[in-house]
Amino acid sequence: VQLQAFGGGLVQTGGSLRLSCAASGGRFNLYTVGWFRLTPGRGREFVAAKDYLAGGTYYSDSVKGRFTISRDNAKNMVYLQMDSLKPEDTAIYSCALSARARARHVYEFYYWGQGTQVTVSS
Repeated sequence: VQLQAFGGGLVQTGGSLRLSCAASGGRFNLYTVGWFRLTPGRGREFVAAKDYLAGGTYYSDSVKGRFTISRDNAKNMVYLQMDSLKPEDTAIYSCALSARARARHVYEFYYWGQGTQVTVSS
């Protein structure tokens, strides 16, 4: 399965961005989809995930209430709506797929896409 994330950019504090991730080459609807972010100081950290089973969603405490993950299985797409952005949200965001339900850890995700840079200015 190939993944490609896009939609990053530069935004001011309090602004919004919508990231997209396109998947190809596999049975997309059978995977849990996730977003992770990478920063020099914190390494790779979990942001959000959405199950293939009943569509359960999970968020890190740092983004809960501000970010929304969604998926369109018909289009093989995953989205991350990011609102009320803060400077600490600055990172490279990547999408990933897992065969496990309720997956939230890096080791649970097998397929990874190249990231897209999000920069939030203060």
